[in-house]
Amino acid sequence: MAFARLVESKSHLIPGKLKVSELLFEVPRDYSNPERGTLQLFGRSVSKYEKPAAALSDDDSRKKSHKPWMLYLQGGPGIGCPPPQDFPMTKFILDKGYQMLYLDQRGTGLSTPVSAGTLVLQGDVHRQADYLKLFRADSIVKDCEAVRKTLTEDYPSELKKWSVFGQSYGGFVALTYLSFAPHGLREVFTTGGLPPIGQTPEQVYRATFRKCAERNKAYYKKYPEDIDAVHGLAFHIKSKGGLQLPSGGVLTVRGFLTLGRSFGAHGGLDAVHDLVFRMKRDIHQFQFITRPTLSALERALSFDDNVIYAVLHESIYCENEASKWAADRVGRSLREFAWLSGAPQSASSVSEAPLYFSGEMIFPFLFDIFPELEKLAIVADEIAKYSGWPELYDLFQLARNEVPLYAATFIDDMYVDFGIAQQTARLVKNCRQYITNGMYHNALRSKTDDLLKEIFALRDDPID
Repeated sequence: MAFARLVESKSHLIPGKLKVSELLFEVPRDYSNPERGTLQLFGRSVSKYEKPAAALSDDDSRKKSHKPWMLYLQGGPGIGCPPPQDFPMTKFILDKGYQMLYLDQRGTGLSTPVSAGTLVLQGDVHRQADYLKLFRADSIVKDCEAVRKTLTEDYPSELKKWSVFGQSYGGFVALTYLSFAPHGLREVFTTGGLPPIGQTPEQVYRATFRKCAERNKAYYKKYPEDIDAVHGLAFHIKSKGGLQLPSGGVLTVRGFLTLGRSFGAHGGLDAVHDLVFRMKRDIHQFQFITRPTLSALERALSFDDNVIYAVLHESIYCENEASKWAADRVGRSLREFAWLSGAPQSASSVSEAPLYFSGEMIFPFLFDIFPELEKLAIVADEIAKYSGWPELYDLFQLARNEVPLYAATFIDDMYVDFGIAQQTARLVKNCRQYITNGMYHNALRSKTDDLLKEIFALRDDPID
């Protein structure tokens, strides 16, 4: 396994007694063919800043800085890490005696980010698709190992392994890590991140569409007035031939009905209601939807600033098969999501039942709405047709896993199906779970201390 080359490092003191270092690493673009060039990975390390009463020798200072590493893997795919001071888990983890590394996964944040503009540099559509195939969990794990070896090169042997904390998709990556490089791991924590091992994309989406339908029922039970409001908004959008968004895209009825991806988070039902209410009030007062409301809609709906999420989302479920737009195919077969086959023709044609919002699924029509995605439509279709995806998990290795895995699993998770997560948990030796129906998928941000207290109790408390 290659080492990452540390090309830059700068440290700053942040209010709150944090020492944050900005790190840049150079790693192979393709580990199977290093001659294809390199990528740069960006990460921020964070530790407690403690000014000693008396100056320490260089040797003592180095020893004092050798705390165990905790690597944080962000969800997504395609989303970079926040600065450590902006993430509520930082203080909790540092108080546990770790130093942390918030690493932007390749293609995200500041780690050689992928966008329509940067992809064009790779060449034609086929070269762009081949480049994107290098941005899944298998490559991310190799990056992590290369970075770990670089950061711990002069550490004592007992501190060369590190802990990994994976939120959502970051948990998927952590299970790939357990499969193929467990020798680098001391312990693994996941929150809403037990992947659907052995499941086809169709099986995943049938499960998540079911949970999405449940969340729609909860939404309309909480806000029954929105049944008519959403129908009316769908009719308004269709009558206008779509809504011109500030970025230049045109929002269709189907695009509007993807707002439900917020339903799986704490406060998600309320967030969608607020947007529906704003749109309804705009039409009531002005007979059109105002720029501020359109901007809020676009922020809630667009993937233009993290295109990996849209282009590679279904591939995270693929091993030796093509996804072939699995979410679209599954959704079209479900009565509750019949609008996927076309926008409602009139308000009266759909007035018998509420219009259901979809969840985090990615559909081909999204690449017709948002300008950045539109540039990648052909590439996304190439990715959807690709069947040569390598395996992401080693069932034999997971069955004999010796690295402790502590997983927080949410019964009402709309994005990572609870039933499928339990099947995965049974495949992994040394997996202990905190299972709750009192938290949703984003509990790591919304209920940070409560969640971390429970997941660390799995590690620290004896089994009664």
